[in-house]
Amino acid sequence: MFKKMSIAITVTIAFLSCSGQMSNSSKPMSYEDSVIDKYLVNGAWQHSIFSPEWGAYIDSAIALTPRNAALWQQRAMPLFKQRKYELGMKYLDNAVLYDRKRYLPYRAFIKCIFAKTYRSAIEDFKQAKQINGNTVTEMDHTYDFYLGLCYLQLNEFDNAQCYLDSSISSRQKQLGEDWVHHLDLFYLGITLYEKKEYTKCLQVFQKVLNKYKQFSDAKYYSALANMRLGRVIEFARLMSEARGDLKKGYTINEDNSFYEVYPYQINKYMLEVANSD
Repeated sequence: MFKKMSIAITVTIAFLSCSGQMSNSSKPMSYEDSVIDKYLVNGAWQHSIFSPEWGAYIDSAIALTPRNAALWQQRAMPLFKQRKYELGMKYLDNAVLYDRKRYLPYRAFIKCIFAKTYRSAIEDFKQAKQINGNTVTEMDHTYDFYLGLCYLQLNEFDNAQCYLDSSISSRQKQLGEDWVHHLDLFYLGITLYEKKEYTKCLQVFQKVLNKYKQFSDAKYYSALANMRLGRVIEFARLMSEARGDLKKGYTINEDNSFYEVYPYQINKYMLEVANSD
């Protein structure tokens, strides 16, 4: 039997807390709690998320409690990690149907990072902002961060910069400069690079590297910006460092980067091509 895998989402923590309370309480379980305990805690979670048992147990739970949004999300999640986006979205749409406040931003995240349906992700994130406000985060990032990323991927660079600036500003105001995520700055730097504002983008990339010194992706795009400015020696230095850092595994380190390549994430081939130009 596979060891129970840890699922890094809020609903999992909530379920585990609930099951702990049930086991320590003399009160009888509710019907829904008993279904969760049997088919999720002592069923699906005892298997790999990619096993047929995972899906079978959750299908049984959904048949008994079809309005439980978290079960629909748990059914969808492994499919996205297997890149079965269309199939997974059918389940996730039901999670949104039964708990729009919680799962609309999660669906928007999936559309942005996994399915890469950026127009649809933008619609979901804008609706999520109306429902939840602009201070809530999804997978450790603001809604505006993802909106900026979506617009960047659509080559709408002014919109991308607007939302990334907003994300950075809100983090600075709420938590301070140290809490601004390096990826907010990285994608702002990318946006400025795409707008051919090379001096400005280098200033932003330096802020990124102050937070994450071995970030190969930031060094790679810094190298390209320096080349655009005619700084050949700096280009060579940064490209060499990027190659060494990437070889050691220093790249975008989001949890879901194990399953998906993030926008503008570099690879060995990109470094080889850059050095041959």
